[in-house]
Amino acid sequence: MEEMLRRILTSRVYEAAIETPLDAAVSLSACMSNNILLKREDQQPVFSFKIRGAYNRIAHLSSEEKKRGVLAASAGNHAQGVAFSARKLQIPALIIMPETTPQIKVEAVKYFGGEVVLHGASYSEAADYARQIIEETGMVFIHPFDDPLVIAGQGTVADELLRQNPGELDAIFVPVGGGGLIAGIAAYIKALRPDIMVIGVEPQDSDAMARSLEKGEPVTLEAPGIFADGVAVKRVGDLTFELCRKFVDEIIRVDTDELCGGIKAIYQATRSIVEPAGALGMTGLLKYVRESGCRNKTLIAINSGANMNFERLRYVAERTMIGEKLEALFAVTIPEEPGSLKRFCRDLVGERNITEFNYRLSSRDRAQIFVGISIRDSRERQSFSRQLSEAGYENIDLTDNSLAKTHIRYMVGGRSQEVQNERLFRFWFPETPGALVKFLDATRGARNISLFHYRMQGGDYGRVLVGLEFPEGNDPHLEERLAALGYRYREETDNPAYSLFL
Repeated sequence: MEEMLRRILTSRVYEAAIETPLDAAVSLSACMSNNILLKREDQQPVFSFKIRGAYNRIAHLSSEEKKRGVLAASAGNHAQGVAFSARKLQIPALIIMPETTPQIKVEAVKYFGGEVVLHGASYSEAADYARQIIEETGMVFIHPFDDPLVIAGQGTVADELLRQNPGELDAIFVPVGGGGLIAGIAAYIKALRPDIMVIGVEPQDSDAMARSLEKGEPVTLEAPGIFADGVAVKRVGDLTFELCRKFVDEIIRVDTDELCGGIKAIYQATRSIVEPAGALGMTGLLKYVRESGCRNKTLIAINSGANMNFERLRYVAERTMIGEKLEALFAVTIPEEPGSLKRFCRDLVGERNITEFNYRLSSRDRAQIFVGISIRDSRERQSFSRQLSEAGYENIDLTDNSLAKTHIRYMVGGRSQEVQNERLFRFWFPETPGALVKFLDATRGARNISLFHYRMQGGDYGRVLVGLEFPEGNDPHLEERLAALGYRYREETDNPAYSLFL
């Protein structure tokens, strides 16, 4: 702890980074009955806290190391921090980025003076290639999180927090990816103010630190989620794990819908838009308040980054109400007869707002509708389902059904009387030219594509729904072909939303 404290206090971050403000979220504080503050790391020169650790590490290089140049493997904010820092120190910088990296991030790295090489379909492939280049050139690798000087640079956030808010402070909510930011903050806070809780926040599908702490050693995720791409790491650092094990009080997991709600909460408080990973702190804070019922506490959320793809905003807006627990989605069976829809809306929906309604005639006796209902909280969602059942309406709550929210809602009425022996799959295609052709080559043979749905959502991967028809019976080699293809996928043939609507 003493060594890390010394490194933080002697960091050279302010040659490149700024001391970011600690803003009060006045209206949100009143709504949540707590004093909520936002640490605005989204206002750094590269719109992320990553510049702190990157610059501190590079500034401490020897003269001989600086001549060799620096190299990083990153798909986002660390790459920009390294490029910016290297340019300021007049050091050559090479950044290896996956071919799936959004163009906005590639252009940002080039703007900050970094040379970009695109390689591989994932961060892991880019990192492997980076290690190969290091062996060939002798360039210095700048790790995104598992380095004492990087951690110390990120830890300067905590030093600022205690100076900006020297009085009462109950908890700090910190986004967690590889663990560099929370390791630095936690080590500093626990050295000076051990009474303050340091709480990490991770996506449910990228929870490498939470799993590692539960197991007692670093674990490797098979396929981290991609929505919060800034924290999508397979394995946390060895050093960051040890610091978190000693000094972090708790890790909160949040889902994608809750994360979208967190982005909206920050926008309403600051009129700024943060990236999904940047909103983790706020999302965890809101979840903590809802579940603990705490009142009159002083809580700080770290706004860690604002490198948001504009195209992703549509997806965020669609999922926000569910994330805020203000919308519920249902599949409801109603009689196919005159007046039945009116009765459903009048007698059951009542004063609630209908947020979405999808329907298409599928038979002459019953109709399946996909409906969104505005609610006040989760209890009302359960109450509405019971109300439907008591009125004789079969229903399925689809609010937590990812297939329904991502695809089915846009495809209601897609049932075919012609298709035979169909199996349904969800795929995550890399957003690169030739991805579909590669898929078609891998699945060629005694099968037919009977359904295909894709909608760009601004991420590194496209979400694709595919129906495969096997008129001559099942294909025993299908799983083998899909495994060789290498795309992440999940079979959804048994999903109730599929049987109801498709």
